[in-house]
Amino acid sequence: MTCEFSIKTFDELTSVDIYHILKARSQVFVVEQNCAYQDMDEVDFDCLHLIAHQNAALVGYCRIIPPAFNPKKSLENPAYSMPAIGRVLVLSEYRNQGLARQIMTHAIKYCRKKYGKKPIIISAQTYLLSFYESLGFVTEGERYLTDNIEHATMVLPLLKKVKVKKPPSAGSGVASKVLGVLLLLFSLMFVAGLIYLMT
Repeated sequence: MTCEFSIKTFDELTSVDIYHILKARSQVFVVEQNCAYQDMDEVDFDCLHLIAHQNAALVGYCRIIPPAFNPKKSLENPAYSMPAIGRVLVLSEYRNQGLARQIMTHAIKYCRKKYGKKPIIISAQTYLLSFYESLGFVTEGERYLTDNIEHATMVLPLLKKVKVKKPPSAGSGVASKVLGVLLLLFSLMFVAGLIYLMT
């Protein structure tokens, strides 16, 4: 599925953008999941809002919470602030076309570009754990209920580049010694030849 993506701060969103975002979030997280909860929160003001558009209509969405405003902490590194991705959704008629993966890929790339190489944290509904694992996220801690829906904290760690040392090839030490001896012999023969020619 081909979409256009935009990322805006809350202040950059138009009133029409906000209406469609809140309508989509209500449709997916309140109506579809039969979960009466307060979706709008104070965090929205500090988030970046990633919108997937098709023909100017919102078809998918997520929000990116900057490290400075993210209350979620990793169990592994509780003192470490990191960006979070949340409220990930695809409208029902656009599902099963790879759009959720595109949204997450865009969000991850943006986090890396904007906040540097930091881990990224999410609160995932447990039926989506395998999807997030396929993106590299790792589950931390026990599962928990949020508004009667089972969730798990997941972190996308930084993959450290490992320098692979090339193992020495068998006999490479012996071969270099033999070459050294041959080079010395040829040098001595050359010098002996020069002395012979000069006398």
